[in-house]
Amino acid sequence: MDYLDGLSLVDGPVVWLVWAAAAAGLAYLLTHVALRHTGFARTGFGRTGRREPGAAVAVAAAMTLLAAALVAAVHWFLLYAVNVFPAELPGETLAWSVAGVFALLLWFMRLLGLWGRGRPGTNPTGTNPTGTNPSRSRRWRSSAAATAAFLAVVALSAVQINIYFGLNHTVGDLTGAAAARIQPLEAGLTRAAGAPAATGLAHWQAPAHLPDGVIRKAVIPGTVSGFQSRDAYVYLPPAYLGSPRPALPVLVLFSGQPGGPADWLTGGALRSRLDRFAAEHAGVTPVTVVVDPNGSAAGNTLCMDSRIAQADTFLARDVPDWIKRTLDVDPDPRQWAAGGFSFGGTCAMQMVTRHPDVYSAALAFSSEEEPALAKVRAETIEASFGADAAAFDQLTPLRVMAEHRFDGHGVYFAAGDRDPQFTGHMDALSEAARRAGFSVETHRIANAGHSWDVASGGLPGGLDFLARRWGIEP
Repeated sequence: MDYLDGLSLVDGPVVWLVWAAAAAGLAYLLTHVALRHTGFARTGFGRTGRREPGAAVAVAAAMTLLAAALVAAVHWFLLYAVNVFPAELPGETLAWSVAGVFALLLWFMRLLGLWGRGRPGTNPTGTNPTGTNPSRSRRWRSSAAATAAFLAVVALSAVQINIYFGLNHTVGDLTGAAAARIQPLEAGLTRAAGAPAATGLAHWQAPAHLPDGVIRKAVIPGTVSGFQSRDAYVYLPPAYLGSPRPALPVLVLFSGQPGGPADWLTGGALRSRLDRFAAEHAGVTPVTVVVDPNGSAAGNTLCMDSRIAQADTFLARDVPDWIKRTLDVDPDPRQWAAGGFSFGGTCAMQMVTRHPDVYSAALAFSSEEEPALAKVRAETIEASFGADAAAFDQLTPLRVMAEHRFDGHGVYFAAGDRDPQFTGHMDALSEAARRAGFSVETHRIANAGHSWDVASGGLPGGLDFLARRWGIEP
């Protein structure tokens, strides 16, 4: 089972096999639809008619255009009619969706040819020139082959979309097996365990043999907010596992939306990034807590206190209170930061601008300019503040930064260089942050779109940015 969970979904044999199966499946569908089911490309009802490759190409081109039109229509519907996404989906994901819909159309035409008008070479009554009926079992076999071919192309589309987003690197990531194995936070790792009081980092001396860092899960109660979140994940570095513990800084992370905290463990490669940082810094990293601001995979609280939920209170009151009460950390807000990807990056910007007394820095990976439920801004405001635009506006990062100073605070921005929409957001936010007094760094992640590659690729630089502020030396 461990072998299966460890199979890569982004390179290696699984991807090669899916490519091979999809190529064979597409060839099968094209052969049996575009070449064999163009009635105007042959004469009579028999197999003696002349085939015209040009007609087959025309059919394939027409179905490609139809597939693209269907994907565009569904994309528009999801954006503007039912408000599933607040921003346009990346072009690469739409292109691979077109491939899947194209295969669906070929599959439908193949079944229509088999069961609607009979097999190729039969007359409209379903009998062949000798007067006998085609074999029903042969039709079932052909239908099964067409279905398998269609599913192979769809599987390739799914694999390529997953590779673009960089979320599930292995089968275990996809099934959730890796996250399911994480143990709950035990008493021996909490403040209540009676360990010696944490000492300042200035007095920390790494022992000769450091243990590995650990990840645990925990439930953070919405004591003040009443908010019900999913499990949080806590990374405790090697230095935390020593005695006495140093008073470590804190990094609170948020995932994208749709999604959940476990996405930081899979797409964000959080464990490996923090382990590497710890190895280079005498076992020291921030105690990192990945929390859930949404309550469900499809939820979107905007990280605000609104008609939707009291998410701001949860993240600015309940989460910090729980961390300080439960873990040995430095309580000084100058040693605290928030971070996140996409929706989570937007949430981090909201925390550092609305609560600079709680979070003194932010790591904003592919952040939006402002929180959003829908592509149409008015619909976000209606759902969250009952059409009170002023109440919404005064809580957005750009508005807050235009009205307040943040000297001594810092923001690390990163976005993919193949993601013009979110690099534009980064440019607008970073310029506003500089004007407001933030210490700012901006980075474009090479060959990345709007994907977890930005978070996993940008996190090492973000940790270095925080380390300089926190006095963590290599």
